[in-house]
Amino acid sequence: MKIIFMGTGVFASTVLQKLIDSGLELSAVITQPDKPSGREQDIVFSPVKNLAVEKNLEVYQPKSLIKIDGFVLIEKLAPDLIIVADYGKIIPKNILDLPKFGTLNIHPSLLPKHRGPSPLQETILNGDKETGVTVILLDEEMDHGPIVGQEKLEIGNQKYSLAELRQKLAELGGDLATKVLPDYLSGKIKPITQDHNRATYTKIIAKEDGKINWEKSAEEIDCQLRAYGEWPGSWTEWENNSKKYKLKIIEAEILESPRGIPGTIYVQNNNLTVQCGRNSLIIKSLQLEGKNKTSGQEFLRGYPKIISSTLK
Repeated sequence: MKIIFMGTGVFASTVLQKLIDSGLELSAVITQPDKPSGREQDIVFSPVKNLAVEKNLEVYQPKSLIKIDGFVLIEKLAPDLIIVADYGKIIPKNILDLPKFGTLNIHPSLLPKHRGPSPLQETILNGDKETGVTVILLDEEMDHGPIVGQEKLEIGNQKYSLAELRQKLAELGGDLATKVLPDYLSGKIKPITQDHNRATYTKIIAKEDGKINWEKSAEEIDCQLRAYGEWPGSWTEWENNSKKYKLKIIEAEILESPRGIPGTIYVQNNNLTVQCGRNSLIIKSLQLEGKNKTSGQEFLRGYPKIISSTLK
């Protein structure tokens, strides 16, 4: 049985580790090409490549799957099954159809909810009380294929960061994949068609999505801070001496408060606090454009004129 794993990011590397730990033999790993990173533009391996190299697995990094080179590579590998997690690019139908047992994908949501490129962020933005992972048999439509297995994760009132939620769902996804794989390959599991009428979709996140709208409730903005903490960040504008400064809000705490003018800054128990559409946010850490990250209290000491200002 020749099994290929395709993945790139941290989610995928955690899934890959679970598959390796289960004793699954992989004939090859396919991941995105190395990319330059940072000011020095040093070449950086993907998390999946780092793990695959460490485990002495054969690694391939096609520049494109759409061009004939990508297809020929995978055709030569002659997989019986492909397992995908967080690969980062659409896999064309001619590749999906190569393996005898098809191509399975591990998706971090309870499909058909949150199809698309940003299910983790959408789960946090929505304040979902539960989420989960779904293993599907990929077809040519986005996250549309029949379900092979699904596992729930209760969130309740937990305020997960993006990294925390990603790790929990990656571990859950890896465990689910190892659990369903034997029964899927033996034919005991018959994939179940998704209820497409219940499908919801996520989007590619843009830089502008990080702009904070202070008319929203403190609860909604807190969700935004956690969902967009890695990228694009959550930011606002402060006007001081006729000059606008960009402020990145990194961490905050919800404070129940009476209604006021959204975006207004005030001090509550020596804490930098911002009025929202409902309730307020105590700013625990932030970063002024061009400066280092600092605590809200330190920022108040350095920029006392910000009190009574209105953030835009």
